[in-house]
Amino acid sequence: MRDRLAASDPGLLRLAAGVRTSGSIALTLAVLGTLDLPVRHLVAGALAAMVATFAIRERQRRRQAVTLALGLPVALVSLSLGALLHSRVVAGDLFFLALIFCAVYSRRFGDRGNALGLIGFQAYFMSLFVGATVPVLPGLCGVVVIAFLCSALVRFVIVYETPAGILQRLREAFRVRLAQLVEAQLELLDAGPDEVGKALGAVREGTARLHETAMMIQSRLQEGTSDEAVAQLVQRRIADAEIAAERLGLLLLNARSAERASTLTLHLPGASVPASGRLPVRDDVAGTLRRDLRALVLLVLRPAGEDGRTALAQVRNRLLGYREEENLPSAPPAVRDVFRGIGETARAVLGLRAALDEPQDESDDTPATTRSREELDAENAAIAGAAEAEREERAPTGLERPTTRAAVQVSVGSALAIAGGEFLSSHRWYWAVLTCWIVFVNTSSTGEILVKGYRRLVGTVLGVAAGIVLVGLIGPATWPALGLVLVFVFLMFYTASLSHTLMSFFVTAALGLLYSLLHAYSPAVLLLRVQETALGVACGIVAAVLVLPVRTGRRTDELLVTVLQRLSDAAGAAVEQLSGKPAADLLDRARDLDKALGDLRAATQPLTHPVTPMRARRSTVQYVMALLETCAYHTRSLAATAELLPAHPSIAGDPRLRQVCGRITRNIAALVARLTDEHTTAGIERGPSIASLLDAEPDTEGTPDAPRYDRVTGRVLRHLQRLDEAVVGLARPLGVPVPDPAPDPAPEPAR
Repeated sequence: MRDRLAASDPGLLRLAAGVRTSGSIALTLAVLGTLDLPVRHLVAGALAAMVATFAIRERQRRRQAVTLALGLPVALVSLSLGALLHSRVVAGDLFFLALIFCAVYSRRFGDRGNALGLIGFQAYFMSLFVGATVPVLPGLCGVVVIAFLCSALVRFVIVYETPAGILQRLREAFRVRLAQLVEAQLELLDAGPDEVGKALGAVREGTARLHETAMMIQSRLQEGTSDEAVAQLVQRRIADAEIAAERLGLLLLNARSAERASTLTLHLPGASVPASGRLPVRDDVAGTLRRDLRALVLLVLRPAGEDGRTALAQVRNRLLGYREEENLPSAPPAVRDVFRGIGETARAVLGLRAALDEPQDESDDTPATTRSREELDAENAAIAGAAEAEREERAPTGLERPTTRAAVQVSVGSALAIAGGEFLSSHRWYWAVLTCWIVFVNTSSTGEILVKGYRRLVGTVLGVAAGIVLVGLIGPATWPALGLVLVFVFLMFYTASLSHTLMSFFVTAALGLLYSLLHAYSPAVLLLRVQETALGVACGIVAAVLVLPVRTGRRTDELLVTVLQRLSDAAGAAVEQLSGKPAADLLDRARDLDKALGDLRAATQPLTHPVTPMRARRSTVQYVMALLETCAYHTRSLAATAELLPAHPSIAGDPRLRQVCGRITRNIAALVARLTDEHTTAGIERGPSIASLLDAEPDTEGTPDAPRYDRVTGRVLRHLQRLDEAVVGLARPLGVPVPDPAPDPAPEPAR
């Protein structure tokens, strides 16, 4: 259960957010309850504690404390102005619009500006919700102070989190997700013809979840590690394990396939699965393969210091032995490649354990294990030297993008929401404004706003139904209702990153209970909530369409250009190093590509949403994203292979690789030119296969019967060949002309 929780919530970040927020509210209510305050003050304290907790997103504890201290006067001023303008409708509305503009515009100043703007907005909203007036203002200000103090106590004492602790939990989540991926690959190996599609889907999901965790670790390395060398070491070992596991999945698919399987099969939902059957090996070899895949899962999950150390060492030595040619069983080449892949994954796990400072027992090492340790030690020394040199050259960065457009859009949408909300209700109009505000949070295009608004409306409708039922069951009982509100607050923050629909459901259900506590509940009030929400969504969409609009197509094109540019940069730098050039920061460039691809994936969600009416465009977007995922995988592999050169004197750079990468970078430039200028005449360059240009080895990842060579250049060529094919594949959906392929200069082995 612990492993399942770690895998479902990497770093326990969602659990911590829910516990921290609900704990702050509970502590605030406990303190206020001893003061025998009216329900209005209890609700205000709960809202203030909630915003004081969730608004702060900074990772350094000192910065969190400073932001929380600055947020208190901001909240008091905003609350006071809300009470002073309570009876001045026009002035209050104008101030609210100005506050909304400033709150959104402040996001350009980073996490602190975003937090202070959010606190100011929510404090004013709270004044509207509880009906704050001048006579009750001193009491409400005291409640806000208590709420901020309770939030600080929970954040810094009760729910104590450090960057190093979060990173440690993320690494545990990575390990569990790696084991789950290997288990899914084992199921793929044994799946029957009718089950292979489902099993392959599980492998795709496991691969994506492992990559998600790797990116989360990457984003927290700087704060969670002691120095740059440790951060780069952990980054390298995480990348090695991710690449080895993904490659093992492809090798397993090839082992049971009657035709070539490409990495696109692992990245495109609905892609045709190669014709498959049972393993073409003896039963004893198949049993050995299944046993060793299960042993790999055990090796990933079991810490080195647990009981059974000798048995685990024997398992480790057997798996690492598959890296040696003489230890492979007698089987077809594709099956032997699976055993090699298991050995490479076991080596990646060994390096991951060393990077995580786990105890290493070398008493039972075999020669193959000793050689793996020596390789890892050499790589670690090379990484430490590169980190030292990089520390001297790195310049501080931290430019922030302006958010004027978003501030203007939200302000216009809020003005429309105020005007329309007043027609629906002169007392509850602020719900439309809140909805308009929320649909613009973390969105960048009209399509994203439309999808988020739709999800919020669905969650609100369902939450209204739940609220009516709950209020009927609980009635006006204060403390049971507040206890249930705490549960909903926890669930709201626990599910916030998973589903905006669920989050809206829980907040609306909690709202019904709060209204009952304020003696303002009726089914008509909750139905009004639905109407105000629909109005807020509509106003947000109108503002996004008419005021400085950013079309979804334009946004995705901009992000696609960024992805292609980073792809060209990362692949080119890796090939330069593989050609003998000086070492570069390759894994960081590969992770920059992954980040850009993640942004593009999020921006294309409106185009791939199940309810989209543009089915053909949805398929095209999924195909393009799958090709880009393929490109990112091969680029990560090239970067990881290139970084082996400084640590392995026996591996020499091959200057011929530079010429074969030139065609790839020129084709990427043609794609970028087409996206930035639709009238360009640039086209795709086709020619002989990359392998034939260098008289390289045949493809062992795509053909079951192809021989295998141990040269690093051969593996690099396979990745370059796949990268070249994927880049050419991007041309047709992007409207770039593609000529017929030129014949190879000499016949190639069957592929």
